[in-house]
Amino acid sequence: MVTLHEKLAQQLPKIREELRALVKENASKVISEVTVEQLFGGMRGVKGLICDTSVVELDQGLIIRGRPIGELTERTPEEIFWLLLTGELPDKESLKSLQDELKKRSGTPGYVWDVLKAMPADSHPMAMLDTAVLVMEKESQFRKRYDAGMKKDEYWMPMLEDSLNILATVPEIAAGIYRMRFNKGPRLAPKPELGMAANYAYMLGLPDPKGDFAELMRLYLVLHSDHEGGNVSAFSGHTVASALSDMYYALSAGLNGLAGPLHGLANQECLAFVLETQKKFNGVPTDEQLKQFAWDTLNSGKVIPGYGHAVLRVTDPRFTAFLAFGKKYCPQDPVFQIVEKIFRIVPDVLKEQGKAKDPWPNVDAASGSLLYHYGMTEFAYYTVLFSVSRAMGICAQAILNRAIGSPIVRPKSVSTEWLKKAVKK
Repeated sequence: MVTLHEKLAQQLPKIREELRALVKENASKVISEVTVEQLFGGMRGVKGLICDTSVVELDQGLIIRGRPIGELTERTPEEIFWLLLTGELPDKESLKSLQDELKKRSGTPGYVWDVLKAMPADSHPMAMLDTAVLVMEKESQFRKRYDAGMKKDEYWMPMLEDSLNILATVPEIAAGIYRMRFNKGPRLAPKPELGMAANYAYMLGLPDPKGDFAELMRLYLVLHSDHEGGNVSAFSGHTVASALSDMYYALSAGLNGLAGPLHGLANQECLAFVLETQKKFNGVPTDEQLKQFAWDTLNSGKVIPGYGHAVLRVTDPRFTAFLAFGKKYCPQDPVFQIVEKIFRIVPDVLKEQGKAKDPWPNVDAASGSLLYHYGMTEFAYYTVLFSVSRAMGICAQAILNRAIGSPIVRPKSVSTEWLKKAVKK
C-alpha cells in the first residue's frame, strides 16, 4: 500500500527536473499571442497558465489527467482526488488509506458552527460556506510551518495537510449549512462507515430509501471536481495561493468567484427555464410546442440557458452522464422529461438561428433537474454543492503548484491610452 503523501513524494523529484529542463531549453519560445479583442474579452483563449490536473478540449470536453470524464463516471470523489494529484487511479489499498485518512480528520471545529449561527438568518448559503472555510484558517498547517521556517521544496506537504483537513470537513459544513439555513432540523453527524459522497448525501437529510440520491451525489462530485485552470474559481484560487497564502485563503477566494452568477449559478437558471416551460404548458410540451417556445424565447432577445459553452463545441460529456443517470433513475419525472426533450429539440433550433457557436448543452442543462427530483428545491444552495466538488480541483492545483515552485501570478497590465498608441504603430 502507498499513501497519497508517499506517492507524491516519489513523483515530485522527476516532475521538478523535467519542468526545469523544459523551461531552460525553451525559455524564449512564444506559445501564445494576444489580440485587442482578447484583452477586452476577459483574456478568453489566451494561453498563459499551466494546469496539469485537467484540460478541456473543444471536441472532447473535460479530460482529467489524460482520462476523458466519461470514463470516470463510476469512480468515487476520493479516487478522483488521488487521480488529480498523481495522474493515476489508486489501487484498493491506497484508496482505503485515503478514505481512512479523511475519516480520521473529520469533525468540524465548534467555533465554526458558532460563527455560522451568529450570521443573519437569511444569509446566502455561499456566504456561509466561504465564511466557514475562512474562519478555519487558524487550523492551517502551512502557515504554522512557514512561520516556523521550512525549505521551499517542502511547501507542498503542509498544503496537502490543509487540503485533506478541508476535504474531510467541507461536506459536513455544507450539509450543516443546508439544514441550518433552510430549517431542516438539527445537524446530522457523519457516519464513519460511509465515503465522502454517501456521507454528504446522508448529512443533507433528504429522503433516500434506495440510495439513489447518494449515487447522484457521487456522480455530481466527480463531474464538477475540476475544469482546467482558467475558470474564475480555479484561477482565483491559484492567484491567491501563488502569494504563498495557505489553502484556506486560496479556497475561500476560489469559492467567492464560484458564487458569481456567471460562474456557479448556471444550473439554477437552467432549471428555472425548465420549470417555466412546465408551467406554461401545464406539463411536458409536445415537440412542436417546445420548438415554438424556443423560437419565441430567442426572438425575444433571451437565451436558452444551458446551451452553448465558452470552450466546448460538442455536447458536454458531463451532461451526457447526467442524462444517462436520469434515464436510469427518474425517466418518468416530468421535469427530467422536459430536459430530455429540450436536448432533442433546441440544438436544431439554435443551428437554424445561426447565432450560437455551440448549440449543444453543457453540464448545467441537466444537473438542476436531478437535484429537484430528489427534493432539493432550494436553488440558492446549488452553488454550495458545486463548491464541495470543486474544492477538490482547487486544492489539487494548489498542492501541485506549490510542489513545482510556481511563482506569484503577476501579469502586466496596460492602460487604454497605451493600447491606443500601440495599435497605431
